[in-house]
Amino acid sequence: MKTYSAKPKDVENKWLVVDAEGVSLGRLAGQIALRLRGKHKPQYTPHIDCGDNIVVINAEKVRLTGRKAEQDIFYWHTGYPGGIKQRTKGQILKGKHPERVIEKAVERMMPEGPMGAAMLRKLHVYPGDAHPHTAQKPEKLDIAALNPKNKR
Repeated sequence: MKTYSAKPKDVENKWLVVDAEGVSLGRLAGQIALRLRGKHKPQYTPHIDCGDNIVVINAEKVRLTGRKAEQDIFYWHTGYPGGIKQRTKGQILKGKHPERVIEKAVERMMPEGPMGAAMLRKLHVYPGDAHPHTAQKPEKLDIAALNPKNKR
């Protein structure tokens, strides 16, 4: 018996649309990362990009449990002396680009390097209901129905 190893031409990528309204951020990001990598498929091969394309809508309505909206802080540095900046998840969700919270959560669950970057390019996050990917005919993936803890 030989071990199956998928080739890039054998991989079939689907388009999935996920509604993030009311779903916990960590559980949502975990399922998205799983599907971006392709680990849910039987022909998963670690060195081949087997994942699907994911479109996330209603990113501004994702749920943060506990006090994460006030206590989880993103830091960055401008490069100038004393240039440390910070912003909480709550501020980002209420700000101009609420989709960045989901993008960063998924990015931290993906492998580093060129393969992880290629997988992240297949993630499309939008703050509202509308998205420009209707021509790809994405299938609906109900993350909230996968586990009762996903939506409370």
